[in-house]
Amino acid sequence: MTPLRAAALAALALGACAAPPDSVPTPRPALELAVAQFSRAIPGGDVPPGWTPWVVDIRKPATRYSLVEEDRQTALRAEARGSVSGFLTNIRVDPALHPRVRWRWKVDRVIPGADESRAERDDSPARLMIAFAGDHARLEPGERAKLSLASALSGREAPYAMLMFIWSSEHAPGSIIPNPRSSRVQMIVVEQGPARLGRWLDYERDVAADYRRAFGEDPGLITGVGVLTDADDTQSSALTYYGDIFFRGED
Repeated sequence: MTPLRAAALAALALGACAAPPDSVPTPRPALELAVAQFSRAIPGGDVPPGWTPWVVDIRKPATRYSLVEEDRQTALRAEARGSVSGFLTNIRVDPALHPRVRWRWKVDRVIPGADESRAERDDSPARLMIAFAGDHARLEPGERAKLSLASALSGREAPYAMLMFIWSSEHAPGSIIPNPRSSRVQMIVVEQGPARLGRWLDYERDVAADYRRAFGEDPGLITGVGVLTDADDTQSSALTYYGDIFFRGED
């Protein structure tokens, strides 16, 4: 083979391997995003970075959150005694790319007399909260006023909308319950009553679809995720263990 022919073949081979700049494939987003990996933490140690207490109402006592060993794994323990507060992290997730949320929890007891549809009895042993961004100017003046009050009571800006997946004493799984204090918080029941207490339960939900069912519009960016165990309205007690939380894309 002549040197000229060898050079021509090498150039042809390189050309076949190279792709034009505009045809370089865009990297696909990761299939799964970890929001909380409590199971990797040390019992009694520090909480995962970015997770902080959330004061729901500065006038009320706070639920106690701590990392403990439960069933040979680390979990976030939430104990409420006539108290209310959450534990959350700020994130940025596009529900168009990662529409599904997966989590687990174990609930020790239900709250007798609790009813999430009534402000005076709005308690639940377990809630997974997902906050969404949006244009507050689109809301009715009354709703904007409620969000402003919620911001003042918690010391943190209230999101445009929030979904809560809850364990209910009264309402059947699949029920959508508007929060009695603000329609910008919609609760979806995933568990009811005492039948499955005392065991680890795993859930997966299509958050984008649930948001459309609850609010009648497409969701904005997900800006926060948290957990909430509260027993302040019924002045009772609750004990729950929270496991890891992930967002998933479509397979």
